[in-house]
Amino acid sequence: MSTTTIRPSSRPSVGERVRPWWLWTVTAFAFPPAGYIAHQVAGRVDGVGAALLAGVIAGALLGTGQWAVLRRRGGSARWIAATAAGFGVGLAAGAALVDYETSLTALVVMGAVCGIAVGLAQAMGFAPLRRHARAWTVATGGLWAAGWAVTTSAGIKVEDQWALFGISGALVVAFLQSVLVNRFVPATASDRAVVTGG
Repeated sequence: MSTTTIRPSSRPSVGERVRPWWLWTVTAFAFPPAGYIAHQVAGRVDGVGAALLAGVIAGALLGTGQWAVLRRRGGSARWIAATAAGFGVGLAAGAALVDYETSLTALVVMGAVCGIAVGLAQAMGFAPLRRHARAWTVATGGLWAAGWAVTTSAGIKVEDQWALFGISGALVVAFLQSVLVNRFVPATASDRAVVTGG
């Protein structure tokens, strides 16, 4: 008589694949101060120089907030530099592409360009994401476009030509991105201990 051994599948379930890393959602609260400070220093995003400066400032501040959380999973300070560089280049290119307009369509396009540049820079600067560079880059572009769409629909004064969308868009971006971080960036031993209470 033969017995058949049923081995559990090593493939993660759908629930496991879309599980958020809840701590990452806290990074949403780095968006408003990053955008505000960039606006105060660089002014309106109405030219290449202003866009580049605002992007670098907002990117450095946003990157710092994200790194403070990501270092639990092995992120280094290179994340800050990558986010600042990507945001500076992305905002300068994206804003110029839409001629510094603030219509919903223009901001969605600008957000997509910006997000792609940020996502690519982050993926190239962080080894766990490098293996998923295409997915992270495209997803970040889509999420930043969505962030601008949500913020614009919420009635924020986008005609002030901000560098970055507000908290309503940031919450959507951070939550959806938390699923990608959880899937692409392995938890470290210390991070697992925090989650399990060990």
